[in-house]
Amino acid sequence: MKRRSLAWLVLSLLVVAALGTAVVRAVHKRQAQQQAASTAPAAVALELTPADLLGATRGELSRTLEVSGGLRAVNSALVKARVAGEVREITVREGDAVQAGQVLVRLDPSEHEARLRQAQQNAAAARAQAEIARRTLQNNQALVAQGFISRNALETAESNAAAARASAEAADAAADLARKVLADTVLRAPLAGRVSQRLVQPGERVGVDARLVELLDVSRLELEAALPPQDALQLRPGAAARLTVEGWPEPLPARVARINPATLPGSRAVPAYLTLDNPGPLRAGLFARGVIELERREVLHVPLAAVRSDQPRPYVLLIEDGRVQQRGVRLGLRGEAGGEAAVEIVEGLQGGERLLRGSLGSLRPGTPVRLVEAARAPADPR
Repeated sequence: MKRRSLAWLVLSLLVVAALGTAVVRAVHKRQAQQQAASTAPAAVALELTPADLLGATRGELSRTLEVSGGLRAVNSALVKARVAGEVREITVREGDAVQAGQVLVRLDPSEHEARLRQAQQNAAAARAQAEIARRTLQNNQALVAQGFISRNALETAESNAAAARASAEAADAAADLARKVLADTVLRAPLAGRVSQRLVQPGERVGVDARLVELLDVSRLELEAALPPQDALQLRPGAAARLTVEGWPEPLPARVARINPATLPGSRAVPAYLTLDNPGPLRAGLFARGVIELERREVLHVPLAAVRSDQPRPYVLLIEDGRVQQRGVRLGLRGEAGGEAAVEIVEGLQGGERLLRGSLGSLRPGTPVRLVEAARAPADPR
């Protein structure tokens, strides 16, 4: 009995000792954690410059439509040969300025001069025959009155006189036609402009409708843009636009002059034509791109660079109490404000918030931030 009591006593002592050891170890571990937490460094704040921040402001937002295409002259002309012949002279070359009515090309007139002379002689002979027939008719009328010839003879004389007059008039018309053909050997500029192409050389023989010289009036240029049908429905003639032309340092003002009532075959795009108000020394064929202003509103907007769309709902990152916060937003009108792409905020912001650019990448909400001034360029030691 004594042995059993002694065994229970030893076992109890061992259990108490084990529990004591566990409690001591837990206390030491907790103290070590508290000491490590007290000595750990504070979280490092993310440094931002003013260039990393964007603002939510209330102001005018214009809805725009992007367009692109090649410039072309509003007025142009392709001078073609009206008659066949050999090119005797071309008075212009590419790039030359010409005035309306200026002689551009002369064709060899020898053959046409001979045909004109032939037509004039035929007309003179026909007029002489008409005069003879007229006199004969007058004589026959006098003879009928005196009873020397019959009424049938007089009617024959009248018919001969009428036929002679018709032949004379036809011969005169043929002479006029030959005169016009001769005049068509000299080709003149139908409008003022510059020569863009010289398509023949002296000595070549050309046929009717052969292309000789192309003229462009570069004082008036327009952009032909192909628009999707849904965008063309929103466009109206007279809308203001701004175009950027390759090689030209500044945007140029333009306006929508007209919209084609038919679509292009195949693509179903609708051509729209934008006229440049003052093209300056531009050239036809240059590529241009720009925007057309469709409407303008007074709304709360933010730069498009501040809106993030990597989640189901668009959102922005903003600074509140020195930390990054995420805010969901509902977007509205897209357009331009202050010369950069912007979007209307229908819900989610009040205005005046400081937003982070999307180029900063993904930041966890709650990240501390600190605004610092942008580094200045070192002064020139000279």
